[in-house]
Amino acid sequence: MKNKKGNSKDVSLSVNCLGDGFDPHSSLAHTHCSCHHDHGESSRPVETQEEIIDRAVENSVLKALFGNNETSRREFLKVVGSGAALALISDLFPLEKAKAWAKEAPGKLEKTNLKIGFIPITCATPIIMAHPLKFYEKYGLKDAEVVKASGWAMIRDWAINKQTDCTHMLSPMPLSISMGAGSQATPFYMPAVENINGQAITLHMKHRGVKTAKEMKGFTFCVPFDYSMHNYLLRYFLAEGGVDPDKDVKIRVVPPPEMVANLKAGNVDGYLAPDPFNQRAVYEGAGFIFMLSKDIWPGHPCCAFATSKEFATTMPNSFKAVFKAIVDATHYAHKAENRESIAEAIAPRNYLNQPVEVIKQVLTGKFPDGLGNMHNVPDRIDFDPFPWQSMAVWILTQMKRWNYIKGDVNYKKIAEEVFLASDCSKYMKELGYKAPATNYKKHKIMGKEFDPAKPSEYLKGFAIKSEG
Repeated sequence: MKNKKGNSKDVSLSVNCLGDGFDPHSSLAHTHCSCHHDHGESSRPVETQEEIIDRAVENSVLKALFGNNETSRREFLKVVGSGAALALISDLFPLEKAKAWAKEAPGKLEKTNLKIGFIPITCATPIIMAHPLKFYEKYGLKDAEVVKASGWAMIRDWAINKQTDCTHMLSPMPLSISMGAGSQATPFYMPAVENINGQAITLHMKHRGVKTAKEMKGFTFCVPFDYSMHNYLLRYFLAEGGVDPDKDVKIRVVPPPEMVANLKAGNVDGYLAPDPFNQRAVYEGAGFIFMLSKDIWPGHPCCAFATSKEFATTMPNSFKAVFKAIVDATHYAHKAENRESIAEAIAPRNYLNQPVEVIKQVLTGKFPDGLGNMHNVPDRIDFDPFPWQSMAVWILTQMKRWNYIKGDVNYKKIAEEVFLASDCSKYMKELGYKAPATNYKKHKIMGKEFDPAKPSEYLKGFAIKSEG
């Protein structure tokens, strides 16, 4: 017998030894055998591995109720009927939950020495800290290794070429890679967000008098990647202020570790960048923090945990383990009382290679802005793993707005294929964390509401957008 995926061997062996406990004509006497007994034809044939697990759970419950008394079981089923018996027992015993638990029972990890890529920025806090604080080890990935990259193109290429198993990515990247925008099309998943907020617009000290976007006309900015929240938030901010980001300013791609040096050298007037490079610019006297990204979009996504569809489907147990490790680590990072110790864990050279003082200023939200002011903003950066699919839709609208993708876009389909909100919700609940009841919500960006159900109408409302 073949299952729905065409895999015949395991299913046929299991079916030969698995009777239907809710069929009065089927025998359970040889349920655990490896023989060739005839257990009878069932009106509920099993075909898939999941159906086999369901059948095994049902039979175990019936054996607990009737023991080895086949006569009593069969007489009971003949009197009440198979369907009624199933319903009755389901009312008395959480049968569906037992089936779900059996399907989720941990299997052997296909691979424990995962290579997990990251860029040395505080957005990657959960992925990085999961190594020294042993979150990977907690979920059986005792040989997991975090591998530092210098830029996002390297992260992308490593991931596509399978040099890493999972990776830190900018949240637009799994979408763009899956669509073939800026790279060969490769199906990718974004199981979890790493951080929300946590970016800033930093300007050179010579611009300390600048107060508005209009005063930035003629500036040269840098962002870490074309397919980044930094690029889209900077463009959004400028356009809302009447500045066309394609015509009135220059926007260059610069790897995050090189941004402060470019600012100090006067090669750029500013950047919208990840930390610690905003705070590092202040630390070195090279620039000042003009605006936190949370003041553009409170709670916006930034970086994410990502992996290829191939890895997730061919190594499901290892994928589940690393997924849970990241969700757990992200919730740990969310707690304010853990931030200082996390800063000490991730500041060393093999991770961020930054002064602990700078990392603490970012993670605690207690920081100088470079203009002589001290701030206390606890949610300057925060950590929430849930990948809202509505956020994916917004990202896609901006990719479309600025011509990073062309043609018709099925926003909902792409968002739901890439952002694994339902899976994240499931694992959050399993780990004892509260999960949202829905995968979509409305968002406010610079005070304007975004309705994910109306992306095309939203796009039409922008006066400034790329031509073509």
